[in-house]
Amino acid sequence: MFLAAMRHFAGELAKRGFPCDYQWLDDAANTQTLAGELRRAVTRHQPEALVMVQAGDWRVQQALETVAREAGIRMEIRDDRHFYCPVDWFREYSAGRKQLRLEFFYREMRRMHDVLMEGAQPVGGQWNFDSDNRESFGKKGPAFVAPPVAFPPDKVTVEVMELVRRCLGTNPGETARFDFPVTRPQAELALEDFIERRLPEFGKYQDAMWTAEPYLYHSRLSAAMNLKLLSPRRVVAAAVEAYRTGKAPLPAVEGFIRQILGWREYVRGIYWTQMPAYAQSNALNAQTPLPGFFWTGDTPMNCLQQTITQTFRYGYAHHIQRLMVTGLYALLLGVRPREIHEWYLAVYVDAVEWVELPNVLGMSQFADGGRMASKPYAATGKYIQRMSNYCAGCRFDPAASTGDRACPFTTLYWEFLLRNEEQLRSVPRMELQLRNLERLTESQRMAIVARAAQVRSM
Repeated sequence: MFLAAMRHFAGELAKRGFPCDYQWLDDAANTQTLAGELRRAVTRHQPEALVMVQAGDWRVQQALETVAREAGIRMEIRDDRHFYCPVDWFREYSAGRKQLRLEFFYREMRRMHDVLMEGAQPVGGQWNFDSDNRESFGKKGPAFVAPPVAFPPDKVTVEVMELVRRCLGTNPGETARFDFPVTRPQAELALEDFIERRLPEFGKYQDAMWTAEPYLYHSRLSAAMNLKLLSPRRVVAAAVEAYRTGKAPLPAVEGFIRQILGWREYVRGIYWTQMPAYAQSNALNAQTPLPGFFWTGDTPMNCLQQTITQTFRYGYAHHIQRLMVTGLYALLLGVRPREIHEWYLAVYVDAVEWVELPNVLGMSQFADGGRMASKPYAATGKYIQRMSNYCAGCRFDPAASTGDRACPFTTLYWEFLLRNEEQLRSVPRMELQLRNLERLTESQRMAIVARAAQVRSM
């Protein structure tokens, strides 16, 4: 997707008469790094100065600044106007705060940008509608959900697909089903399609999962936004208009806007104000290697098999599949945060480090010790059973924590609490879960630890 979008954009610039120095991945002289290509471009063009928009990756930003410094050329780094919140503003906002919480940041963004506001008050009299959202489909499953509009590969994209097969063919994943938008007009159509056909039910079912349904009511717009094919202001305005004209209910619209105006801006601010130390976070001292089946999907746990297989087929999984299936398993197992971070960065089409790393290390793995989230998102297999039909096709029992049929998620949940009990006592929102842990007898604890050892050897 990244390569196809870049090639289409380079072609658009050429048609409009802009000079564009574009290097193909398989050019013989390509150094295969952005820093190396900038260094070659400086040699070719001998510029007086360099101007760039802030990168999406701390390491890349440092590498490009190093090239300019070594060449003795002034580099101007411009704020990325594709976002609502400048990094410097977020730095001032967060300075001196012991804790950062999305809810308060989100309210500030709503006020500042007058989104879903009536004067000083939120539309509908409340800031969020979580209580109206997060429903499951029940045993009957979802009704027919119109799939996202597809964009069959054109000549340019087909060339990129062939290049990927040739140069990157040993990497995990598939190209056969690729149909993401790779141009601005396509991204606009994708937005219109979501607003018309899936936004009305998005809020209610945003956390639900179902076998062989990769997209359900989700927008599939994050990659297009991260590639700057869509402005977040354009997306938010379209959602607000859907509410104003009665096309979508307020809970759905508010829930969708919170992901963009709230969460997306929030994680970016954390990334740029906490790097580079943030990438090394490991507050729970997790030291387990990432299981090999994360690269194959070959596991008897149906929820993981479904999610990982879908990921390699489409390059996509929605936020609950990431947070409460793959992310939850890594958290409970105690996977090294850096390894699960690198996995997410490798496999998802919308994974740019500024958004992926805080989501994984902070939200999913609690590796930052609560800087970003108020508690670890730890749960048993019963959560997955409630929000999906995955457990119906699985040999494990989500209600059992011990025995051969015990769900690995449920076993590891209790072992996670046992393993981190002392540290989690300082987390107020874990009080109820730790009280439940205290009710376990010594024999139950020993049985859980023994079963957890079996799970780890699976």
